[in-house]
Amino acid sequence: MIFSQTSRNLIMLGSLGGLLSIVLGAFGAHAVKAWLATDLMAVYQTAVSYQMYHSLGLILIGLIYHHHQSRLIKSAGWLMLSGMIIFSGSLYLLSLAGIRWLGMITPVGGICLIIAWLFLLMGISKKAS
Repeated sequence: MIFSQTSRNLIMLGSLGGLLSIVLGAFGAHAVKAWLATDLMAVYQTAVSYQMYHSLGLILIGLIYHHHQSRLIKSAGWLMLSGMIIFSGSLYLLSLAGIRWLGMITPVGGICLIIAWLFLLMGISKKAS
């Protein structure tokens, strides 16, 4: 099965995101937990969880794009990647570096994730009709 460059990129980036979420989750459970306050550890765990969920979503979008190439589905993939980086990345930095103002950009990542799922829904619905 030969994937388009876009499908391959989305699947590879989703795989990388999943790999990093496991590494960061293990790092959090074994190294960070000892010195991070409980509330910040919860923020860190949220970042890891959302990164894993959306890494799997990115792989799914790559596979769907392979069969149903549309601008909406492609946009969903890039929005999911952007949202994952902004959302989880800001939470990692907030929890580990204590940069509180980053909490203000976390919702931007969340909005990107919401729109990504909406675009995926719209892209699939359009293909079905």
